[in-house]
Amino acid sequence: MKVAILHDYLNQFGGAERVLKTIIDLFPNADIFTLLYNKERTSYLFEEKKIKTSFLNIPFIQKHHRIFIPLMPLACYFLKSNTKYDLIISSTAGYSKGFNIQGDYHISYCHSPLRYAWEMDYLKNLYIKPSLFSSPFAYKIAKILKQWDKRQSKKVNIFIANSNFTAKRIKSYYQKDSIVINPPVNTKVFYYQPSKNKESYYLMVGRLLYYKNFDLGIKAFLHLPYKLKIVGRGPEEKKLKKISQNAKNIEFISNASDSELRTLYNNAKALIFPQVEDFGLVAAEAQACGTPVIAYEKGGINDIVIPQKTGLFFNEQTPEAIIKTVKDFEKLNWKKSSIANYAHKKFSTTKFVRDFLNVIKNCGIQI
Repeated sequence: MKVAILHDYLNQFGGAERVLKTIIDLFPNADIFTLLYNKERTSYLFEEKKIKTSFLNIPFIQKHHRIFIPLMPLACYFLKSNTKYDLIISSTAGYSKGFNIQGDYHISYCHSPLRYAWEMDYLKNLYIKPSLFSSPFAYKIAKILKQWDKRQSKKVNIFIANSNFTAKRIKSYYQKDSIVINPPVNTKVFYYQPSKNKESYYLMVGRLLYYKNFDLGIKAFLHLPYKLKIVGRGPEEKKLKKISQNAKNIEFISNASDSELRTLYNNAKALIFPQVEDFGLVAAEAQACGTPVIAYEKGGINDIVIPQKTGLFFNEQTPEAIIKTVKDFEKLNWKKSSIANYAHKKFSTTKFVRDFLNVIKNCGIQI
């Protein structure tokens, strides 16, 4: 069986790329198509695979790809193959389902509908002047991208959504139903490790982007007597460090290996999660390490946190709401081993693979 796997771009290694790697492991001989590919920034994990890229795949664009959003649909059109595939699998937050690759059946694992088209606020993650967010040009580009994205959705036979939150948006934007399969956590890497470490701290993890609201966590802990560790890098780093420059209880960690991150998760009192995410893989990883999650009650996080059992919710994106919830959290007892057992059952790679293959088989495709 000839299989093509499509992914928006491989110029970083985040949650979507972890899912992609799991899918590639199921079809190791598949051809892989992506707009951009940087082997160094993906830790050489895809180096031995057959990867075809678009005309945009040059170093400058790899580093600043968001500036070239208007060119992405054109790059999708010209990303072609002479092969007709039996099965196309797209792993996408927007673009790859629109690659000009032909096949008998197309299954799309959707991390999110195209954010720059449907969620204008996401544009604030770009390196451009704030005034451009509300300019007629930005809205015109978004309208064109919406039309393009909706057309490409018609190429897909079956959508798989990474959360119930994403499934609702697929229905709203594309008028299509989807099957929900949560992303897998690598439970061989992220697992509960009882520790005698006496250090006490809260944790935030992820790329330092505008929409992830790291500033809310920082502002909350400026008024709390607990330590906060922030793991990640991104365009908001300078701004966030300025907010916390006089705080002795806030620490930034730019890079952490998976084993270092496992240790950070395990030793943390809780993960602070103030953003709205399509799913929220770092929250599932934290729980796999037995760490409860304090989260804003909106988005894919509702597939992850069970209130009072694996974490707590707050219902306003404000420092004050986080402060109150942390104080409530401190009054409760948490059984880390039970949280880890729950996460390992719900988010294991084994479960993801079983559910993913069942979707393919139920479509009548012989693997």
